Amino acid sequence: MTDAPRPAGVTPPVAVVFATVTFVALGIGGLGVASLVLDRDVIPVTGLGPIPGVIGLVVATALFAGILLWGLRAQPPGYLTAVPCALGAYVGELAGIVAGGLFSGADPARAVAAAGTVALGWPGGVLAAAAMLAAVFGVFLVRARTERPRWTWEDEDDDTP
Repeated sequence: MTDAPRPAGVTPPVAVVFATVTFVALGIGGLGVASLVLDRDVIPVTGLGPIPGVIGLVVATALFAGILLWGLRAQPPGYLTAVPCALGAYVGELAGIVAGGLFSGADPARAVAAAGTVALGWPGGVLAAAAMLAAVFGVFLVRARTERPRWTWEDEDDDTP
């Protein structure tokens, strides 16, 4: 062992990027699989089109990334950071669905009804679970103490070939 300090984990901005990509992948994949298994639409309100779902996921992703970046400021960051990330993604999805519904020119009552069905149905839980898992992954990346991979011949202390 050397007296060198332990290496730091991944920097918080890099961890946020990896965790955000993970959140989007888990969210889209989870919604798709659950929709296929349950044979139900993610947003069952007719007349809205795809825009509310897209804007909802964009807003949810932005809130997730912002809250996770804020939560990773602690030294060391705690795994409970995942809870506000999940809540932020959940609320962001709902607000984005309403904004997307209004943006697409739909009736405001339909936009609010669409957000309500997501909030009270399975899609909200799927996105919250995806956000929680991705946030735990992001915290883990920052807390992990690792070095880059090294070949045996790169060790300076070892004189044997």
